[in-house]
This record gives sequence, C-alpha cells and structure tokens, in this order.
Amino acid sequence: MRKITLKILTRISTRIVASGLILVIALFIYGIIGSIIIMDLNFIDSIYYTVTTMATVGYGDYLPHTGIQKMFATTLAIGGVGLLAYVFNLILTNFQERMSRFSKGARKMGTIKNMDDYFILCGYGRVGKVVFEELTQRNQNVIVIDKSEEVCENINESNSVVVLQRDATEDDLISELAGEKCNSVIISTGDDVTNLFIVLTIRETNQNTWIVTRASKMENISRLRKAGADKIVSPEVIGGKDLYYEATTPHVLRLTVRHSSDEILNEFKVISKYGCTLETIDYHIPGIETPLKRKIKTMNMEDGMRYTNYLKSHPDAKAALDNLYNSTNNIHSHLISGPDRATFDKLIKDLETKEKILGKNLSDKEIAKMTRKYLE
Repeated sequence: MRKITLKILTRISTRIVASGLILVIALFIYGIIGSIIIMDLNFIDSIYYTVTTMATVGYGDYLPHTGIQKMFATTLAIGGVGLLAYVFNLILTNFQERMSRFSKGARKMGTIKNMDDYFILCGYGRVGKVVFEELTQRNQNVIVIDKSEEVCENINESNSVVVLQRDATEDDLISELAGEKCNSVIISTGDDVTNLFIVLTIRETNQNTWIVTRASKMENISRLRKAGADKIVSPEVIGGKDLYYEATTPHVLRLTVRHSSDEILNEFKVISKYGCTLETIDYHIPGIETPLKRKIKTMNMEDGMRYTNYLKSHPDAKAALDNLYNSTNNIHSHLISGPDRATFDKLIKDLETKEKILGKNLSDKEIAKMTRKYLE
C-alpha cells in the first residue's frame, strides 16, 4: 500500500503543483515587501516575519502598532491560511481522484482476468460503435480502448464489457491483452497512421494474434498488411460496393429456378447473350431459410466454358456439385444484373424454354416455404 501511495503522489499533476507554488511565492513576496515598507524591518527579519505570519505561528517579537501595520498583518495571515488550505485541498483532491482511478483500474483488470476470452476494440468512433453493437448483440466479451474520456464515460460497462481510457499507440497494455485469451483485435480508428502503430505494437510481441484493421485510404492497405494486419477493411471500398448495388437495384433480378448441374452452361449462355452479369447463386436447402450463397460476378462466356471444362476434367468436383444440387432438389436462385427491365423480360422468356422458373424476386422466406414440401 505504501508503494502504491508513493507512486500516486509522484504522479500528481505538475500543473496543480506549479499553480499552488506560484500562489505561495506571490504571497511570500507580498509579505516580504510589505514587511520592509510597512513594518520597517530589514530583509532577513522580513522573511522571518512573513513566514511566521503566513503560518499563523506569531511569536510576538514583532507586533504591528499602527492601523496600516495591523491591516497588513491581517491580510498576510488570512492570505497564508486560505492559500495553504487551498493548495492542500487541490493536492488532496487530485490524490483522491488518482486513488479512485487506480482502484477502478484494478477492478477492470480483475474483470478482464476473469474473462475466458474477449475481443479488443481500439477506437469507438462511428465505425467502432457499429462493431461494438455487433459484438455485444452476440454476447461477446469486449475490451474497448479509446483515449477520449468523454467517449469512455458514455459506454456502459458490465462483466462482459470493459472500457479502458488509454492511447493504444503509447501504451504497452494492448500488447499484454492481445495474448492467448484474445480472439481478435479490431482497430477502427479513423487515422491510418494510428492504426499502423497499433498493428506494429501488437505484432512485436504477439505473432499469432488475429488483427483486423480499418483503412481509410486505399493506398494504406498494403502498408497495413506489411505491418502485420491479417485483414484490412476499407469503408471506402465497402461503401462503393453498397452504392453500386443500390444504384443497380432497379436493374437486378432474382430468379429462382430448378435444374441439374448439367444445364449450367446452357443457362449461362442465355445470361451472357443479353449482356447480363450473374452476380450470385443461392442454394436453398429444404427447411433452412438462409441459403448458401456463392459469389460469381461474371458475364464473360469464357468463364462459363472454363468452369464447364474444369468439371469435366475433375470428376470429384463434379460429384461434389451434384451432391449439392441433390441436397437442394436442384432449386437455387440467381441474382442477375442487367441494363434494363426490357432485357430481363427477354432473358426470362428465353430461359423458360430451357429450364423451370419457380419465381421472380422471391424472398428467402417464400422460397423456404416452397421447399418445405421436400421434407415430407
């Protein structure tokens, strides 16, 4: 306990100590000058009289006689008592605050120690807040690190949420926390330089920690990867994709069809014929509402031919694909983007001659209801 007290005392704000010292010196100078001019004392006696009066000791060897001398002695005594009490109160208050922070910090570290595993989130801005909500909704243990006092105070802590007001670029604590019990470190500050420093700090001592970081600028993605980030997410890229899909929504068609894997190439010929792009394929397993999604994103007929030839030369891959189609009773959905609605109308008419179309722009719930009969 003595070590802790000494440690806190040595960290008392220099601003508080400096301001208190300046006030004491100012009153001390006032006392010396007043003692020389008003009390007619020499310099040495002025220092002695000022100290004894400010400290309210008053040995009585120098007594004020005139009215102005008494007024001077009164102001010096009151000023000394009040100032010393004020400075002492400042130091005591700061000491109590630091003791409280130390105690709170010890409790937080105790909570972290009792966690079986956790995620570390560095930066609680607009992106970090969304990440935090996703983690807490899934009942994950989260350690939030942010240097803003205001931000940290607005986050509700619990047995599964610990908030640390720290600068992750200047604190080795994050390296200690990013150990075996850490599932992942998520770095979501808006400054790529800060993110880079945090990645480097963690990688120095934790080679196996999974690090996911945000990149605000595209040109910094390679730098973050070289620094040791396992995954880099750029809101700029994600936002661009979202904007694209939102812009193309009027020209996106979801067709739910039923056919075997042998008819893939014929289907793709029709899609590419009308200048459309096959974005994704959703495989609908009976009884499960959420489909298995596979990204395709191609309109090149050469890709279709290449895939067909691959299946012909790899019977194991063909057998696996057939098993997937059989498990879904050959029911799947294509997300197709195209130039306009008129093109989609032509595409649908052409496909109807080659395969069975079960529906257009159906929801996952509607498709699940449709496939439920295959469970019977």
